[in-house]
Amino acid sequence: MNKDLTNKNNLRVAENRVVRKAYATVNIDGCEVKAPVGEILAVTLFVNRKLTLKYSSRNKEPLGFFCLMCSWQECLVQVNNRIVPSCHTVVEEGIIINTGINK
Repeated sequence: MNKDLTNKNNLRVAENRVVRKAYATVNIDGCEVKAPVGEILAVTLFVNRKLTLKYSSRNKEPLGFFCLMCSWQECLVQVNNRIVPSCHTVVEEGIIINTGINK
């Protein structure tokens, strides 16, 4: 997994709005998008309409976000050639995300 989430200061809430201090370019299934540095990868995938993250190993049904706390591991994606839970991984500059594990 990526760095400890408690040390990320790039995503802050100020008064009633979210202030994002820095953006990173990430690659999601071959498409480059901008995302706030330190944002949970699951959120980045969701706002970019990537709802199918992997496929069931038994019957190949599409799977996506479920618990968002890594208990069921339905949100596994490949980041820089490593399989990681998207709910416990943060956005960093230049990461390459591939969805569709077990397809």
